[in-house]
Amino acid sequence: MYAGHVADRATRRTIAIGGTFALLLSAVALLLLTITPGAIGASRVWPVYVVVALSATARSFMRPAVFALSAEVLPRELYPNGVAWRSSTWHLAAVAGPAAGGLLYGFSGPALAYGAVIAAMTIGLAVLASLAHRTRPAVVDEIPISESLKSGIRFVTGEQVLLAAMTLDLFAVLFGGAVALLPAFAKLLNTGPEGLGILRAAPAIGSIVTGIVIAHRAPMRRAGFALFTSVAGFGVCIIAFALSREFWLSFALLVCSGVLDNVSVVIRSTLLQTRTPTHLLGRVAAVNQIFIGSSNEIGAFESGLAARLLGVVPSVVFGGCMTLIVVAITAWRAPRLRRLRDLNDAPSGVA
Repeated sequence: MYAGHVADRATRRTIAIGGTFALLLSAVALLLLTITPGAIGASRVWPVYVVVALSATARSFMRPAVFALSAEVLPRELYPNGVAWRSSTWHLAAVAGPAAGGLLYGFSGPALAYGAVIAAMTIGLAVLASLAHRTRPAVVDEIPISESLKSGIRFVTGEQVLLAAMTLDLFAVLFGGAVALLPAFAKLLNTGPEGLGILRAAPAIGSIVTGIVIAHRAPMRRAGFALFTSVAGFGVCIIAFALSREFWLSFALLVCSGVLDNVSVVIRSTLLQTRTPTHLLGRVAAVNQIFIGSSNEIGAFESGLAARLLGVVPSVVFGGCMTLIVVAITAWRAPRLRRLRDLNDAPSGVA
């Protein structure tokens, strides 16, 4: 939350550069720990935890700033396309990054893998530094920090469309987290580590393709209907995946789940940019990041706990059914989101 406050008070480009530089330093530190004899070992791993904690702190400052910065540099009518491209590139990196890291580690050891991370972070830092945009957010509400931190939450809770969209995503991922149980399903499907890797990549493949398609299409004209339909379809895919015993059918269902998930991501992220005043973008982005982190991390915990209590397959079927129930309840309780058409339609008073 404090990172969101800072992103609304300082130059967002500067925060993004600072956060990326801190991540670069973290990669350098991990490389040094790896190549220095005795720096880490079976009984001495705390330096790694320190570096990871510091890098997570830097990332928490960088994300709200980058999100708000993207809304500053893009024309409003291009928000959906920009979100689609950003989502696609992120999912592409989520697939290619671990794959490349695993190959580098396997063939040449951890030092080369960390060296590649340093090179990639350096390129990212150079790209951010080349950005000419340097507008400082206009401070329109000189209030104490404690009130500033609360203002992002108050805005989200007072904006039915945003709150409903974020809540829908939160509980859909919370209950539909089949990805956390993929190792168990790999065993059920009688596949090895290679098959598990393919299954893990499947949702990202669907997301990448969908993002590219959305980026080249005209803006959505029935955004609310598309959001509810995509999340409901995601729940159906998760249920069908749990019941499937054919590897390639399971793979196809996970690809479809990635397709539908990215539709909801694009809609939600675009709504955050179009319906949030510029001076609140950092704080609202921080609230959204908490929603995303909660749904992913707590969802993985929920999946494991449910699998322990109900069994692997029944727990995923239960999660998919709960996703459908959440869609029905949200559609009933949030008629404004259900009737939403153009994503670029901002409420009165939002610049």
